Amino acid sequence: MGLSLEIANIVLPFAIVGGIGIFVILRMKHKYKKGTLGKKETKSAQNLLDSLIPFGMMIGFAVALLLSIFSPISLLSAMTWGPGIGFLFGYFAYEIYSKKEESHS
Repeated sequence: MGLSLEIANIVLPFAIVGGIGIFVILRMKHKYKKGTLGKKETKSAQNLLDSLIPFGMMIGFAVALLLSIFSPISLLSAMTWGPGIGFLFGYFAYEIYSKKEESHS
């Protein structure tokens, strides 16, 4: 019983983060095939839009690293959860920002 619980604690984060990754990649592939990927008028706005997912992963990793330093969460587990959750939040930010209209001043 102890061995199976330990294996589950090791494999579960990778399975959940893998599911998040597959979800985001399939959603982006679907948007690409439909031709509904986010497009912005200015180059700087488009660069920001294209960078939201990688920024989310980097911020997620940094937060997970800090949490692993100041809490009993192991570094390996934090390195799995952080970028995975950041990937999902970056995708949500991409969706929100791609729908947001640019304000013309």
